[in-house]
Amino acid sequence: MRSNKIIVLGLLAIVFFIFWGCSRAIEDKEDFSEIVKISLRNVGNQLLLSNQDGKSLVLPVVALDKSKFELSFESELSIRPENLVAIIKKSFLKAALPDKYRVEVKQCLDEEVAYSYQIQKDSEKDIIPCSGRSLPPNCYTIEVRFMHVKATIFATQVPLYVAILVFLGLLIALLYRKKKTEVVLMEEEESPASAYTIIGSFHFYQEQSKLVKAAIEIGLSKKECELLAILVAQPNQLITRDELTKRIWEDNGVIVGRSLDTYISKLRKILQEDDALKITNIHGVGYKLEVKKE
Repeated sequence: MRSNKIIVLGLLAIVFFIFWGCSRAIEDKEDFSEIVKISLRNVGNQLLLSNQDGKSLVLPVVALDKSKFELSFESELSIRPENLVAIIKKSFLKAALPDKYRVEVKQCLDEEVAYSYQIQKDSEKDIIPCSGRSLPPNCYTIEVRFMHVKATIFATQVPLYVAILVFLGLLIALLYRKKKTEVVLMEEEESPASAYTIIGSFHFYQEQSKLVKAAIEIGLSKKECELLAILVAQPNQLITRDELTKRIWEDNGVIVGRSLDTYISKLRKILQEDDALKITNIHGVGYKLEVKKE
């Protein structure tokens, strides 16, 4: 039940982040368009003032596409290229608009390009021709195209998309790990006899009373198996003779004096194939299974 809640909450979070990211992208796009329009209207006003025209209007700025905008005027005007470059650069800088753009001045009648230039981030790569030559009074439109606007807008969303992908990855890993654990537990429940304990290079199958090493099975008697299980449960710890004797023989109502030593000897012979394992006798006290760490 808890895992199902985690999955549901995770999916809801993913949906939320996706919708939030899309809405942010739309907002960024709309904000960019509005800022450009305001900035270009300011450019138009400055150009008219430079023509000593304080009465005619700057017509509404039109967004031709996502990165291209058109500025037009009510009346004719003359344009000095160096003045146009300076006014646009100052206005765009103040509005924090992208610093890579292309400007074209077109004649209204035939839409022929009367003047154009291109600004790059690196001023040495700017292309600004015909400085000092004025365009005669005429009806003009000014088109501005921003370069790499799509990449700029997308870049603002990159952290969001990365966060979503990381979240998805963690969720999938969590679900996979949980599924794998459930499968292992189910297998152990279905086949408890297959469970084993690793002792050095041996696999100890207590339920099946056997040791396995390199695909070689070594059968153990019931008492050997019980004795080894006690030693394995407390590696590198001394277990007294009395405790071993009581746990293995007294419960059955029969105690044989030398039986413990006999079974210990048998286990020693079996485990001697692994140098990392050794059953040590503390004289008169008890035994301990020494397991050397690699």
